[in-house]
Amino acid sequence: MSGRDDLPRRDVDDAGGKPTLRTIAEITGLAVTTVSRALSGAPQIALETRQRVRQVADHIGYMPDRAAQRLRTGRTNVISLILDPHEEIINFGTSLIRGISTALRQTPYHLVITPSFEDAPNLDPVRYIMRNRMADGIIFSRTQPFDERVRLLLENDFPFVSHGRTELSVPHPYVDYDNEEFAFQATMKLIAAGRTKPAIILPPERFTFHHHLRYGFMKAVRMQGVDYEVLSGVSLDSSAETIHARILARLDEASPPDGYVCGGEVSALAVMAAYTDRAMVPGRDVGIVAKKTSTLFTPVRPRIDTIEEDLAAAGEAMGRLLLKRIGGAAAEDLQELHRPQMETADATAA
Repeated sequence: MSGRDDLPRRDVDDAGGKPTLRTIAEITGLAVTTVSRALSGAPQIALETRQRVRQVADHIGYMPDRAAQRLRTGRTNVISLILDPHEEIINFGTSLIRGISTALRQTPYHLVITPSFEDAPNLDPVRYIMRNRMADGIIFSRTQPFDERVRLLLENDFPFVSHGRTELSVPHPYVDYDNEEFAFQATMKLIAAGRTKPAIILPPERFTFHHHLRYGFMKAVRMQGVDYEVLSGVSLDSSAETIHARILARLDEASPPDGYVCGGEVSALAVMAAYTDRAMVPGRDVGIVAKKTSTLFTPVRPRIDTIEEDLAAAGEAMGRLLLKRIGGAAAEDLQELHRPQMETADATAA
């Protein structure tokens, strides 16, 4: 077969309805059961056969009957990503979706986005999915030390992977970024550059990564014996305008920090804007090390130091681990901690 144009034009089955497994079987000369297993990605079916079956299915517009499939197998072939709105991490949802979709690409699973709203309990979307069996597995983020969602899913043996860890004694699948190491590296970078009073803007205290960031920051300042500040009155969930106003106010107070660890790009831009508004130069008059999750800083001048968190890689890892969990893998074998990667600002651009 040289290409898609060589495939026969057969868009409906013999009864004049939509294409079925039998339609694909007749075109390929394979048994219906072989076609079904090939489309489900069964490793027992040769890769060449799986690719051939998939190409035919795509060409004739075959779509599985999900209702019948669910009745037959008890599975939906759906993964649900629960997303809650927060603006600090730029491209957060888009990057996770891209990564998860990559992991699901050669499987029968489809990704569905389920919103989680700030004014409703975060258990609501989890309960809805479980009660109505809307998905075979769940992915969610912004974990808390004793996360109710994790407890509920573990109690019901419902497959999931969280973006972030908890402090629960029972192991659960997760993919996390080493925020403690990020904060430690960022603070040490500021101190090495001669900053004598680094500060950090933390996420709300209810989240697990608040504590990880604080631990890493405090480890560095205590190791180096320097003054420090945990900026009060704002968090990483605060708007850029609120953070900007708080930094301006802090500049009018005694002994302001001379360096900032920012756990996201929005807070870093707000700090840069505040100092620029006071005719000071970021990188010269104040040190900034920010977590980078997008290409936002590429055209920004002056450059600042960044440490990358690859959210697409995290999404792909979560998708891969969730498929294993659905397949019966043990939770303690489905845990990944991604390390930060320091990027140094170009001094000539500052």
